[in-house]
Amino acid sequence: MRSYGQYCSVARALDVVGDRWTLLIVRELLLQGPCRFTDLKNGLPGIATNLLSTRLKELEDAGLVARDDAPPPVATVLYSLTERGLTLEPVLHALGLWGLQYMTDERPGDAFQARWLAYAPTWFTTDADPDGPPAVIQLVAAGELAVIELGDGQIRTTIGRAAEPDLVLDGPPRAVLGLLTGAMDLKRAMRLGLSATGHRQLLTRLRPVTAAAA
Repeated sequence: MRSYGQYCSVARALDVVGDRWTLLIVRELLLQGPCRFTDLKNGLPGIATNLLSTRLKELEDAGLVARDDAPPPVATVLYSLTERGLTLEPVLHALGLWGLQYMTDERPGDAFQARWLAYAPTWFTTDADPDGPPAVIQLVAAGELAVIELGDGQIRTTIGRAAEPDLVLDGPPRAVLGLLTGAMDLKRAMRLGLSATGHRQLLTRLRPVTAAAA
């Protein structure tokens, strides 16, 4: 592992997690939980197999990732974050929140997955009406499906299709994520191709997290 050779905590942190793909591997392990090498690679479009192997070994050596032999019927190696690795979650939250300012444009060829759609509400929004009734919002962006469940003041998300959603938001990722994170209002999102079917008042319960609050 290369080092910046500086006696500084920022430099020491980047010695461990500053290489290309490293933090995205941590992102996938946070979102997926313990998973196989192929699951990780599928969640990291564009990474070479040998580079993923190298990064995982570096993370293991740093005490951030553990590998375990799963019993049958899985019968393969599972990768997971250690307790030290899990402490990177607020770092990823803060980095993701800071990065929202660069999400105003969709670049041709950018990959997009349902898992990335699902984590945005849980990381970047809160329930503005914690005493409100349970509600379900279906998200559809670039054909990827995720579900927001509101209840008990909590925001929970899953990948897939809801049986009877109270509201359906369908449109390009820029519009769906922009609306959820407060980067744009409903009118602007609809101009970009978003459709909102059902109880639109539920959108008032999704309060974007600000950098100051985070």
